[in-house]
Amino acid sequence: MKVILLQDVKALGKKGEIVNVSDGYARNFILPKKMGVEATGKNLNDLKLQKNNEVKVAKEHLEAAKELAAKLEGGKVTLQIKVGEGGRTFGSVSSKEIAAAVKEQMGLDIDKKKIQLKETIKTLGTHNVPVKLHPEVTAELKVSVTEEN
Repeated sequence: MKVILLQDVKALGKKGEIVNVSDGYARNFILPKKMGVEATGKNLNDLKLQKNNEVKVAKEHLEAAKELAAKLEGGKVTLQIKVGEGGRTFGSVSSKEIAAAVKEQMGLDIDKKKIQLKETIKTLGTHNVPVKLHPEVTAELKVSVTEEN
């Protein structure tokens, strides 16, 4: 019997796959536990429509990420930290502070987890910080760190 899986089933397949299983396995295990549905014409058509919709949504997310990347690369964020004698900085600038500054200065909402800082910024000057907005889209954000008055 051909079955369309509604969720991942160990040692059988992933969600959305069409697999061939024995009639008993399908009737006694897969169908009652709502792990899959029989591969009828209507169900196959529904699966096709669902996959087309997922592709469309993924394309929209990619376009939105590219748009946001263009805005980020065109802008610049300025942060201030305390500086002592000889230009030594007190503290550092973290991804959380950068995300807050982007929201405040540029009006864009960015999750701090998307900011790819290898380590916190501890020096004055301009730094290029990568921001991973989508698995295929990474933007470079200019972060200017200045001395607090």
